Amino acid sequence: MSLLYIFAEFFRIGLFAIGGGLATLPFLFEIADNSDWISREAIGNMLALAQSAPGAIGVNLASYVGLTYTGPAGGYMAALGLIAPSIVIISIVARMLKSFKENKIVKSLFTAFRPAAAGLLSAAGFGAITLSVWNAGATVWYEFIRWQETLFLGLLIFLVIKFKKHPIIYIVIAGGVGVVLRL
Repeated sequence: MSLLYIFAEFFRIGLFAIGGGLATLPFLFEIADNSDWISREAIGNMLALAQSAPGAIGVNLASYVGLTYTGPAGGYMAALGLIAPSIVIISIVARMLKSFKENKIVKSLFTAFRPAAAGLLSAAGFGAITLSVWNAGATVWYEFIRWQETLFLGLLIFLVIKFKKHPIIYIVIAGGVGVVLRL
């Protein structure tokens, strides 16, 4: 797989992933479904690492995918491909926005982006939960649900609702339990 291909794939993802790093997940799932160089399971594992590491989730995820499949240069190219569209678009919009700040069409365009971002983030959240609790490679019906992960997810949701502590506490707990139980 060439570095140019990695750059182009992540450029495309960066161009259409409106709403942040998690909005890249539906595009990564599409790549997993249409290619043999990455799987949904690998994306789930990479997502867990990307969310645990400091920095932007999308860039962490892109870097990890590129690094895993094409080495350090692939990690840089994937991250660069992901952020390049944003840099170009922001540069253009910043120049134009000064003159079109009160334009109704521009306001409508930004308003129209909100549902798109919400849809992408919802799809990403659903995809992440599905990866965590659903075992698509199961051979028997009762193995389709990952019971440990599902019960732990339910426990975490209960703890978040009941105690309303800082999210980092739940991230540390989930990471610790995941390492101990090898989830």
